[in-house]
Amino acid sequence: MLGLVVRIQVALAPGIRVDMLIGDRLVVEVDGREYHSDPSAFERDRVRDARLTALGYRVLHFSYSQVMYDWPAVEAAILTAMGRREHRAHA
Repeated sequence: MLGLVVRIQVALAPGIRVDMLIGDRLVVEVDGREYHSDPSAFERDRVRDARLTALGYRVLHFSYSQVMYDWPAVEAAILTAMGRREHRAHA
């Protein structure tokens, strides 16, 4: 659609699998509300995001509803991150 190569369900580090990876560094996660209804799941997600950031990844989170019903906003966020070259490893 946008000419992007998107890899699905990619293992980036031991114990870390992401929903989507665009380029080398842009992680896109799509979660339903029920995923974070448990406080411990919410905390684990934050720890995971911190690990990914420390490894040099940029993480974008979207809800299922955003992807399904507000795609233009999701697309704009992804394209903005790509415009900043956040999908590529820094040379």
